[in-house]
Amino acid sequence: MGNIMRWDPFRDLMGIHGELNRLFGRDFGEDDMRGTWAPTMDVYEDKERFVITLELPGIDPADVDISVEDSALRITGQRKFYRELSEDNFHRVERRYGQFSRTLTLPQTANVDAVNASFEDGLLTLDIPKKEEAKPRRIEIQAKA
Repeated sequence: MGNIMRWDPFRDLMGIHGELNRLFGRDFGEDDMRGTWAPTMDVYEDKERFVITLELPGIDPADVDISVEDSALRITGQRKFYRELSEDNFHRVERRYGQFSRTLTLPQTANVDAVNASFEDGLLTLDIPKKEEAKPRRIEIQAKA
């Protein structure tokens, strides 16, 4: 049985980007790594909650803002470039720096008044419980004698 590869809709686009870079002999977009970027994210749900996890290594939690307006959850922040070094000291910069923003539309079943956020080992985890009326309930059958 072969390995299962996750589908990435941007893989082909990045491949084309790399081919164009090789064709023209330069790395377009790598000169300024301080633009807007989007951290990678996982989203899943179970019977009780929705969970969102973002990879934010090297980012101070104080530089991250989380807000909910209506059903839109917005996570913004910033990864700061090295303060003690000049850009001229670097031979290669591959990590993204600067502002980031991710916005998700939460389902109506999400209890936006009870969102819990935690930060550990460079991972921001948002735990969003479901509203009580959205949780599955077992209904007993009344048998007649």
